[in-house]
Amino acid sequence: MTQVAKGVATEKNAATGTLIAVVGPSGVGKDSLMDIARHHFAGRDDLRFVRRVITRAEDAVGEDHHAVTSEAFEELSKSGAFAVSWQAHGLGYGIPSDVYDDLAAGHVVIANGSRSALDAFHAAFPHLVVVNVTARPEILAKRLAARGRETAADIEARLTRSSQPLPPDLHVVTIDNSGELDLAGEELVNLIQGLFSKG
Repeated sequence: MTQVAKGVATEKNAATGTLIAVVGPSGVGKDSLMDIARHHFAGRDDLRFVRRVITRAEDAVGEDHHAVTSEAFEELSKSGAFAVSWQAHGLGYGIPSDVYDDLAAGHVVIANGSRSALDAFHAAFPHLVVVNVTARPEILAKRLAARGRETAADIEARLTRSSQPLPPDLHVVTIDNSGELDLAGEELVNLIQGLFSKG
């Protein structure tokens, strides 16, 4: 669970760009969907996929991230290097504050977020779209079990958290990734394309 989440408001918040926070339980396919969108929009200079700062090893399994020590993370946080930062599952996560430069230019920024840090995201980004990736409980349980990283109790806890409601007053788009990955990926691509069309 997230223990602390900080959203930093700056004068750049008046920018017209939109930040998309992709959230959902572990194993639901967030990274896979973002990879589909990254491939589809390759070469666009008005779309940024955020590389998060995380207090875990550079070669750890999972997303491409900027690895730092806990001490370095704390110093970065104190210095204002993060637009949003939070603690979850014993790790620190940060969204670099330079995303405000992209948003000030009217660009679309996509970040892997956290459901329990959404209040902080909402405070930091006035133009926020939350993509809530879901899957049916039995599908999610099967995927988590196949990874072999969690015990049955851990999986049950993750399923319980995944059913908790999101904070109110957010612009939330739900994508069900219970079926074919390409279909869910197409939904994310269409959402992003729609934001460009409005620009």
